[in-house]
Amino acid sequence: MVSTYSKMSLVKINASISILMKKLSILLFSLFFLSSPSVFADDISDFSIEGISIGDSLLDYMIEDEILEQIERTKDYFLHLKEPNKYAFIKLTRDFPTYDSVDFLIKNNAVNQYVGNKNEKYTILYVAGYIKYIEDFDSCIQKRDEVVKVLSRMFPDIQKIENVYKSIQDPSGNSIRDDIQYNFDSGAEVEAECSDFEETYRVKNNMGEGLLVSITHEETKRWFSDHK
Repeated sequence: MVSTYSKMSLVKINASISILMKKLSILLFSLFFLSSPSVFADDISDFSIEGISIGDSLLDYMIEDEILEQIERTKDYFLHLKEPNKYAFIKLTRDFPTYDSVDFLIKNNAVNQYVGNKNEKYTILYVAGYIKYIEDFDSCIQKRDEVVKVLSRMFPDIQKIENVYKSIQDPSGNSIRDDIQYNFDSGAEVEAECSDFEETYRVKNNMGEGLLVSITHEETKRWFSDHK
């Protein structure tokens, strides 16, 4: 029979483990974001998500056939933009240390055939890490705020904008995005955002929701904002 003293000891041990895991989680995020050789730089190419940076070649992480298959699958994702096929969207799902998946934008080779060098054709202009938080918006915000603490240390002189707005994807107006952006003088952007879709809409459209941490080149940022 377990004594009262032993039970109390087990409770203390479990509590200590819980605190340790929380601290380790924060530390892992910190180490992940502070992998740049210059913590206080203002060049987005210095920073990475799962070791992948703006300006890298996607061919370093995927084979060409995989990329082309993804481009075909996602070709209708941006029909709401004025130039829906200017860039191509690719999602990479692997056993990443931090994120469930990583998304990319590259120039769409079908409309940029003047580019000759293969690596240049697949230059990454947007990279984003995604963690699912299905019907768990509070946990998403908690993790987002941990990320933002690290980002604020990295970008102490970069303009920070906080915004909560209704998602344009859901016509009912019942889905929201809680967003924090760091806007660089170049026009580039680093962003940490939690999405919370109205559940009926989310299930009907087979959508995910959760934390998205992204690095956006200035040219793709302009493209994202140019709606029809």
